[in-house]
Amino acid sequence: MTDSKSPLQQARASYQPKLPPALRTGNIAVQLGEPTEPATDKEEIRNLFPHTYGQPIATLVEGKGELATRPLKVGVVLSGGPAPGGHNVIAGVFDALKAANPDSTVYGFLKGPAGVIKGKYIELTADIVDQYRNTGGFNMIMTGRDKIEKPEELEACRKNFEQMGLDGLVIIGGDDSNTNAAVLAEYLRSVGSTTCIIGVPKTIDGDMKNELIEASFGFDTASKVYSELIGNIARDATSAVKYWHFIRLMGRAASHVTLECALQTHPNIALISEEVQARDITLEQIVEQIVHSVVKRAQAGKNYGIVLVPEGLVEFIAEIKTLIDELSAILGQEEAYIHSLPDHSERVQYLSTKLSDHSARVYGSLPQDIQAVLLRRDSHGNVPLSQVETERLLIDLVSDRIRELQAKGEAQEVKFSPLSHFFGYEGRCAAPSNFDADYAYTLGYAAAQLIRAGLTGYTVYVRNLTRSADEWVAGGAPVTMMLNIEMRKGKPTPVIRKALVDLNGKPFQTFAQQREKWAIEDDYRFPGPIQYFGPSEVCDAPTLTLQLEHE
Repeated sequence: MTDSKSPLQQARASYQPKLPPALRTGNIAVQLGEPTEPATDKEEIRNLFPHTYGQPIATLVEGKGELATRPLKVGVVLSGGPAPGGHNVIAGVFDALKAANPDSTVYGFLKGPAGVIKGKYIELTADIVDQYRNTGGFNMIMTGRDKIEKPEELEACRKNFEQMGLDGLVIIGGDDSNTNAAVLAEYLRSVGSTTCIIGVPKTIDGDMKNELIEASFGFDTASKVYSELIGNIARDATSAVKYWHFIRLMGRAASHVTLECALQTHPNIALISEEVQARDITLEQIVEQIVHSVVKRAQAGKNYGIVLVPEGLVEFIAEIKTLIDELSAILGQEEAYIHSLPDHSERVQYLSTKLSDHSARVYGSLPQDIQAVLLRRDSHGNVPLSQVETERLLIDLVSDRIRELQAKGEAQEVKFSPLSHFFGYEGRCAAPSNFDADYAYTLGYAAAQLIRAGLTGYTVYVRNLTRSADEWVAGGAPVTMMLNIEMRKGKPTPVIRKALVDLNGKPFQTFAQQREKWAIEDDYRFPGPIQYFGPSEVCDAPTLTLQLEHE
């Protein structure tokens, strides 16, 4: 009978993540800076968070401080989609608390924030935590996408914390989850609860970062997994020499994953949603860009190539956003009638009389399955854009355009054989890279220190991530300083602003300088699989995005 753990699992279990110097010692102190405030919407946020507004940035340093040494009870919860490194955050919290006092207790709330609201948890022992060190996934305590925001949910949490005697809760999640942490911290302080709430920045999309938070954990591993797969496909494309591969990558709001994978692999085309929006690029122009590369490469005898497409592209194309807005208004008044029409062609014909001329033409140009998706609404009344297979949409439109050219006697050398792929879940639960294993562990270890210091309403940060862990500096950023007011479900809501791709930043500019060459030539780069053992420059290097941002 074979062992249930693979040789790699067994070897990774013994990997000891690296920590910055201040966290390796038993003497850890918190250094507080000046009061902080958000960049915008100061008064609105001050009014919403009167008990936690204006807190100082905290830096963890080596020295004798006044951190709690008594036994503490601390909960951890995983929130949102999985990201590689989540288990190491929990291991970091566990190890830090046990190092300060072996009698401390760590509880894992089950299945995300719903477990916090319902009081569903288990005690995390060394036997449990040790099974999950340096592994991917969130399966130690599972995750969920619930939010803690209604008054009755906030009060249910308070009661659970009081019954448990909980000193702190570490919320491991993205921008929405860390905003949620700020809301919960504010509520608890307003009712006199001493339970501290600390957030940890997680998302493979890479869109939770700012001047203090250099990266979210999970982005490094996920983008490396996708880059390996893209490199493999590029190698196959140059071997079979007959397929154009259209690859959709995760990242609904931001295109960081697509940009990082493009820098790693040099595809022929990589579409960046933020550029499409900023330059008001139309769907037709996107199609023409791809067709131009297809034709030019065919003229060079290369009827193959790679196209990278960010998951959220359609939301950034102005004409489609306008179309969706018009459809939403029409459906708001006539949804029952439209769906009562006997077949899709009648629905399209009716809508063409209701839409503006331009939107009617855009809608009519879309494949039938995409038209059908745009007529659906989810439970929140939104178009389920995640169901739009953007790569297939582009394949259909590019195919149509090539047939048009060939009917005119042009592009006769083109033999367009497209294949579609979607890379998403393949990267979310991969075994974390050394970088993510170290980074996530440090985040957890630092979160425990902030709770020992009695701080609440903070998100953990680690600075100097492009250097060795010996130069990392950890601390906490008040969540209120990262908030702004946005319209959510029709009302102004405090949220952490998503960090989109900076078109003036070094990562995008580096990509933009090379893409014309990539579009025509075979300049593919092959990153290969994540390496866990070997020289540091192979095993420990962070993403190219992070390296370029720090140049």
